[in-house]
Amino acid sequence: MWDSESESVTGRDCGNGILSSSRHGVKTDGFEQRDHSWYVATDIPSDFLVQVGDVNFHLHKYPLLSRSGKMNRLIYESRDLDLNKVALDDLPGGPEAFELAAKFCYGIAVDLTAANISGLRCAAEYLEMTEDLEEGNLIFKTEAFLSYVVLSSWRDSILVLKSSEKLSPWAENLQIVRRCSESIAWKACSNPKGIRWAYTGKPPTVSSPKWQEMKDSSPSRNSQVPPDWWFEDVSILRIDHFVRVITAIKVKGMRFELIGAAIVHYAGKWLPGLIQDGGGFIDEASNSSNSNSNSSSGGLSWKGGLHMIVAGTKDDTPTVQAKDQRMIIESLISIIPPQKDSVSCSFLLRLLRMANMLKVAPALVTELEKRVGMQFEQATLADLLIPSYNKNETLFDVDLVQRLLEHFLVQEQIESSSPRRQAFSDKNMYDGTQRRANTSSKMRVARLVDSYLTEVSRDRNLSLTKFQVLAEALPESARTCDDGLYRAIDSYLKAHPSLSEHERKRLCRVMDCQKLSMDACMHAAQNERLPLRVVVQVLFSEQVKISNSLANNTLKESSEAQYQPMISNRKTLLEGTPQSFQEGWATAKKDINTLKFELETVKAKYLELQNDMDNLQRKFDKMTNKKQTSAWTTGWKKLSKFTKMTNLENNEIGSQVAAPEEQTRKTPGRWRNSIS
Repeated sequence: MWDSESESVTGRDCGNGILSSSRHGVKTDGFEQRDHSWYVATDIPSDFLVQVGDVNFHLHKYPLLSRSGKMNRLIYESRDLDLNKVALDDLPGGPEAFELAAKFCYGIAVDLTAANISGLRCAAEYLEMTEDLEEGNLIFKTEAFLSYVVLSSWRDSILVLKSSEKLSPWAENLQIVRRCSESIAWKACSNPKGIRWAYTGKPPTVSSPKWQEMKDSSPSRNSQVPPDWWFEDVSILRIDHFVRVITAIKVKGMRFELIGAAIVHYAGKWLPGLIQDGGGFIDEASNSSNSNSNSSSGGLSWKGGLHMIVAGTKDDTPTVQAKDQRMIIESLISIIPPQKDSVSCSFLLRLLRMANMLKVAPALVTELEKRVGMQFEQATLADLLIPSYNKNETLFDVDLVQRLLEHFLVQEQIESSSPRRQAFSDKNMYDGTQRRANTSSKMRVARLVDSYLTEVSRDRNLSLTKFQVLAEALPESARTCDDGLYRAIDSYLKAHPSLSEHERKRLCRVMDCQKLSMDACMHAAQNERLPLRVVVQVLFSEQVKISNSLANNTLKESSEAQYQPMISNRKTLLEGTPQSFQEGWATAKKDINTLKFELETVKAKYLELQNDMDNLQRKFDKMTNKKQTSAWTTGWKKLSKFTKMTNLENNEIGSQVAAPEEQTRKTPGRWRNSIS
């Protein structure tokens, strides 16, 4: 047990966390506070004043000199022999830690707790209270309490690590942060049934834990402990200490799913606008009521979370709060486990949205984009609608989605050509399951991209090139039906009515008319925004489908006719058919007749359009012929007509007039030669 009643430091001069010194030079009943000053309750007047921040301590030289090496140097190495005042503004732990250290120097009992041990340990190091001056000095006793009491307790390790946030870099140099992080990681990865739940992520009501209360608050040995029991406790830590704990947990070998869930939990606590049901963001005004003005030395408001900064441009000066958020996001990106599905794609995209907004380091943004590409098929349309934070550009960041799609395709190619899969293929063990999975993932991504194109196509600043490049990024096999793509093209044509005929044709090239459904074909046939050539292609492809369908039906009916003699009587068959099937067949026949009527209507419209095109073509040919007609060409046509008539007459005469026939054959040749 980590928080065991048997863990006692009695015999080490600590005695249940109470420090005392048996020798002191000045007898006192304790310290008294008057306003911002502390006085020693003794008859001997003080001869030494120590200033720590805005608090004054009226003390005596001898108790301090006997236990503090720093005080020895300050007094004896000073040129002023009558030095009676010193300022210690850089003392770690502040006035609270110095008060405890001063009480220890006077032999007053000091109550060591998880809340004050880190500050007192750093203050003892600062004051150089080593064993060279006196055996059992403050450094030794605080170090013993840390090693034997704090590190054996889950609750105390969390509290000490939390209290060390204001003691940088002293707590880091004294290995307090490292030891507490490793202790927390070891306990988080161990069997949770051995844990005494003395801490739930909330500030304790008392300064020191009581063993009986800790025993009563722990779960029974037979209760089921959830795997995420440690999330809430670890999430109260500052981001740098949280990173240290997660890194130590990774080394211990915890499952990557749990590590990812802990990261998501932490982000939901300190970045409240990141995770919402609606996928939106909390603006600063709505979140200001939940924030606190108190901040740690790092500038973060650790009690109520961080504000969500909604709007911002590259020209805006980053605030302190934005820098803190950027630090959290950069740290979280760096510790996300590399395994796929360690965190959801939705979380990654929302993190990417904030990273772009807060101008996170480009290398980390690129790494995050690659992570999104690994599981891009899990994304939703709401998560992809990431605003563009650049001025005078599109409303949504289309280039970002293009990069994500490229990362997805690269990842698919890497997985398809991996040695492991090739080994399966060589051993004839690869049955196509993985190939079908890849195809289905590409189809999901294709539907997602089509929906995204439909949304962003309403933006008038979206160029035709960007639309075309994103639409053609996926291979043709990814789409079995181009209805979504047609919907996006129609939406783009609606929002961009000034496109030229050439640009409309170029836009429609991304769509395959043969992959449109009947409803899409009906809509396209009546769509005035589409070029005429595209409408004809749609009608022609539908005509081909109708012909193939009729041919298949004819084959099916002929094959069924072969088995007709086997059925004795149609009435007998109907009587043996359930009533529900008969009603369903009647409904199906009505639907078939309706579809046939619609097909006939489409065929009639197609023939009308074809006749109109033929008439237009004739008129166009006549106009072209009139423009190109001249006297020379008219004479040439008459001569050609005369030659044809002569040849016809000669053929009718036959062998009776052989000589004139030869003469007639030579005449056109001479005419052509003379004209040429």
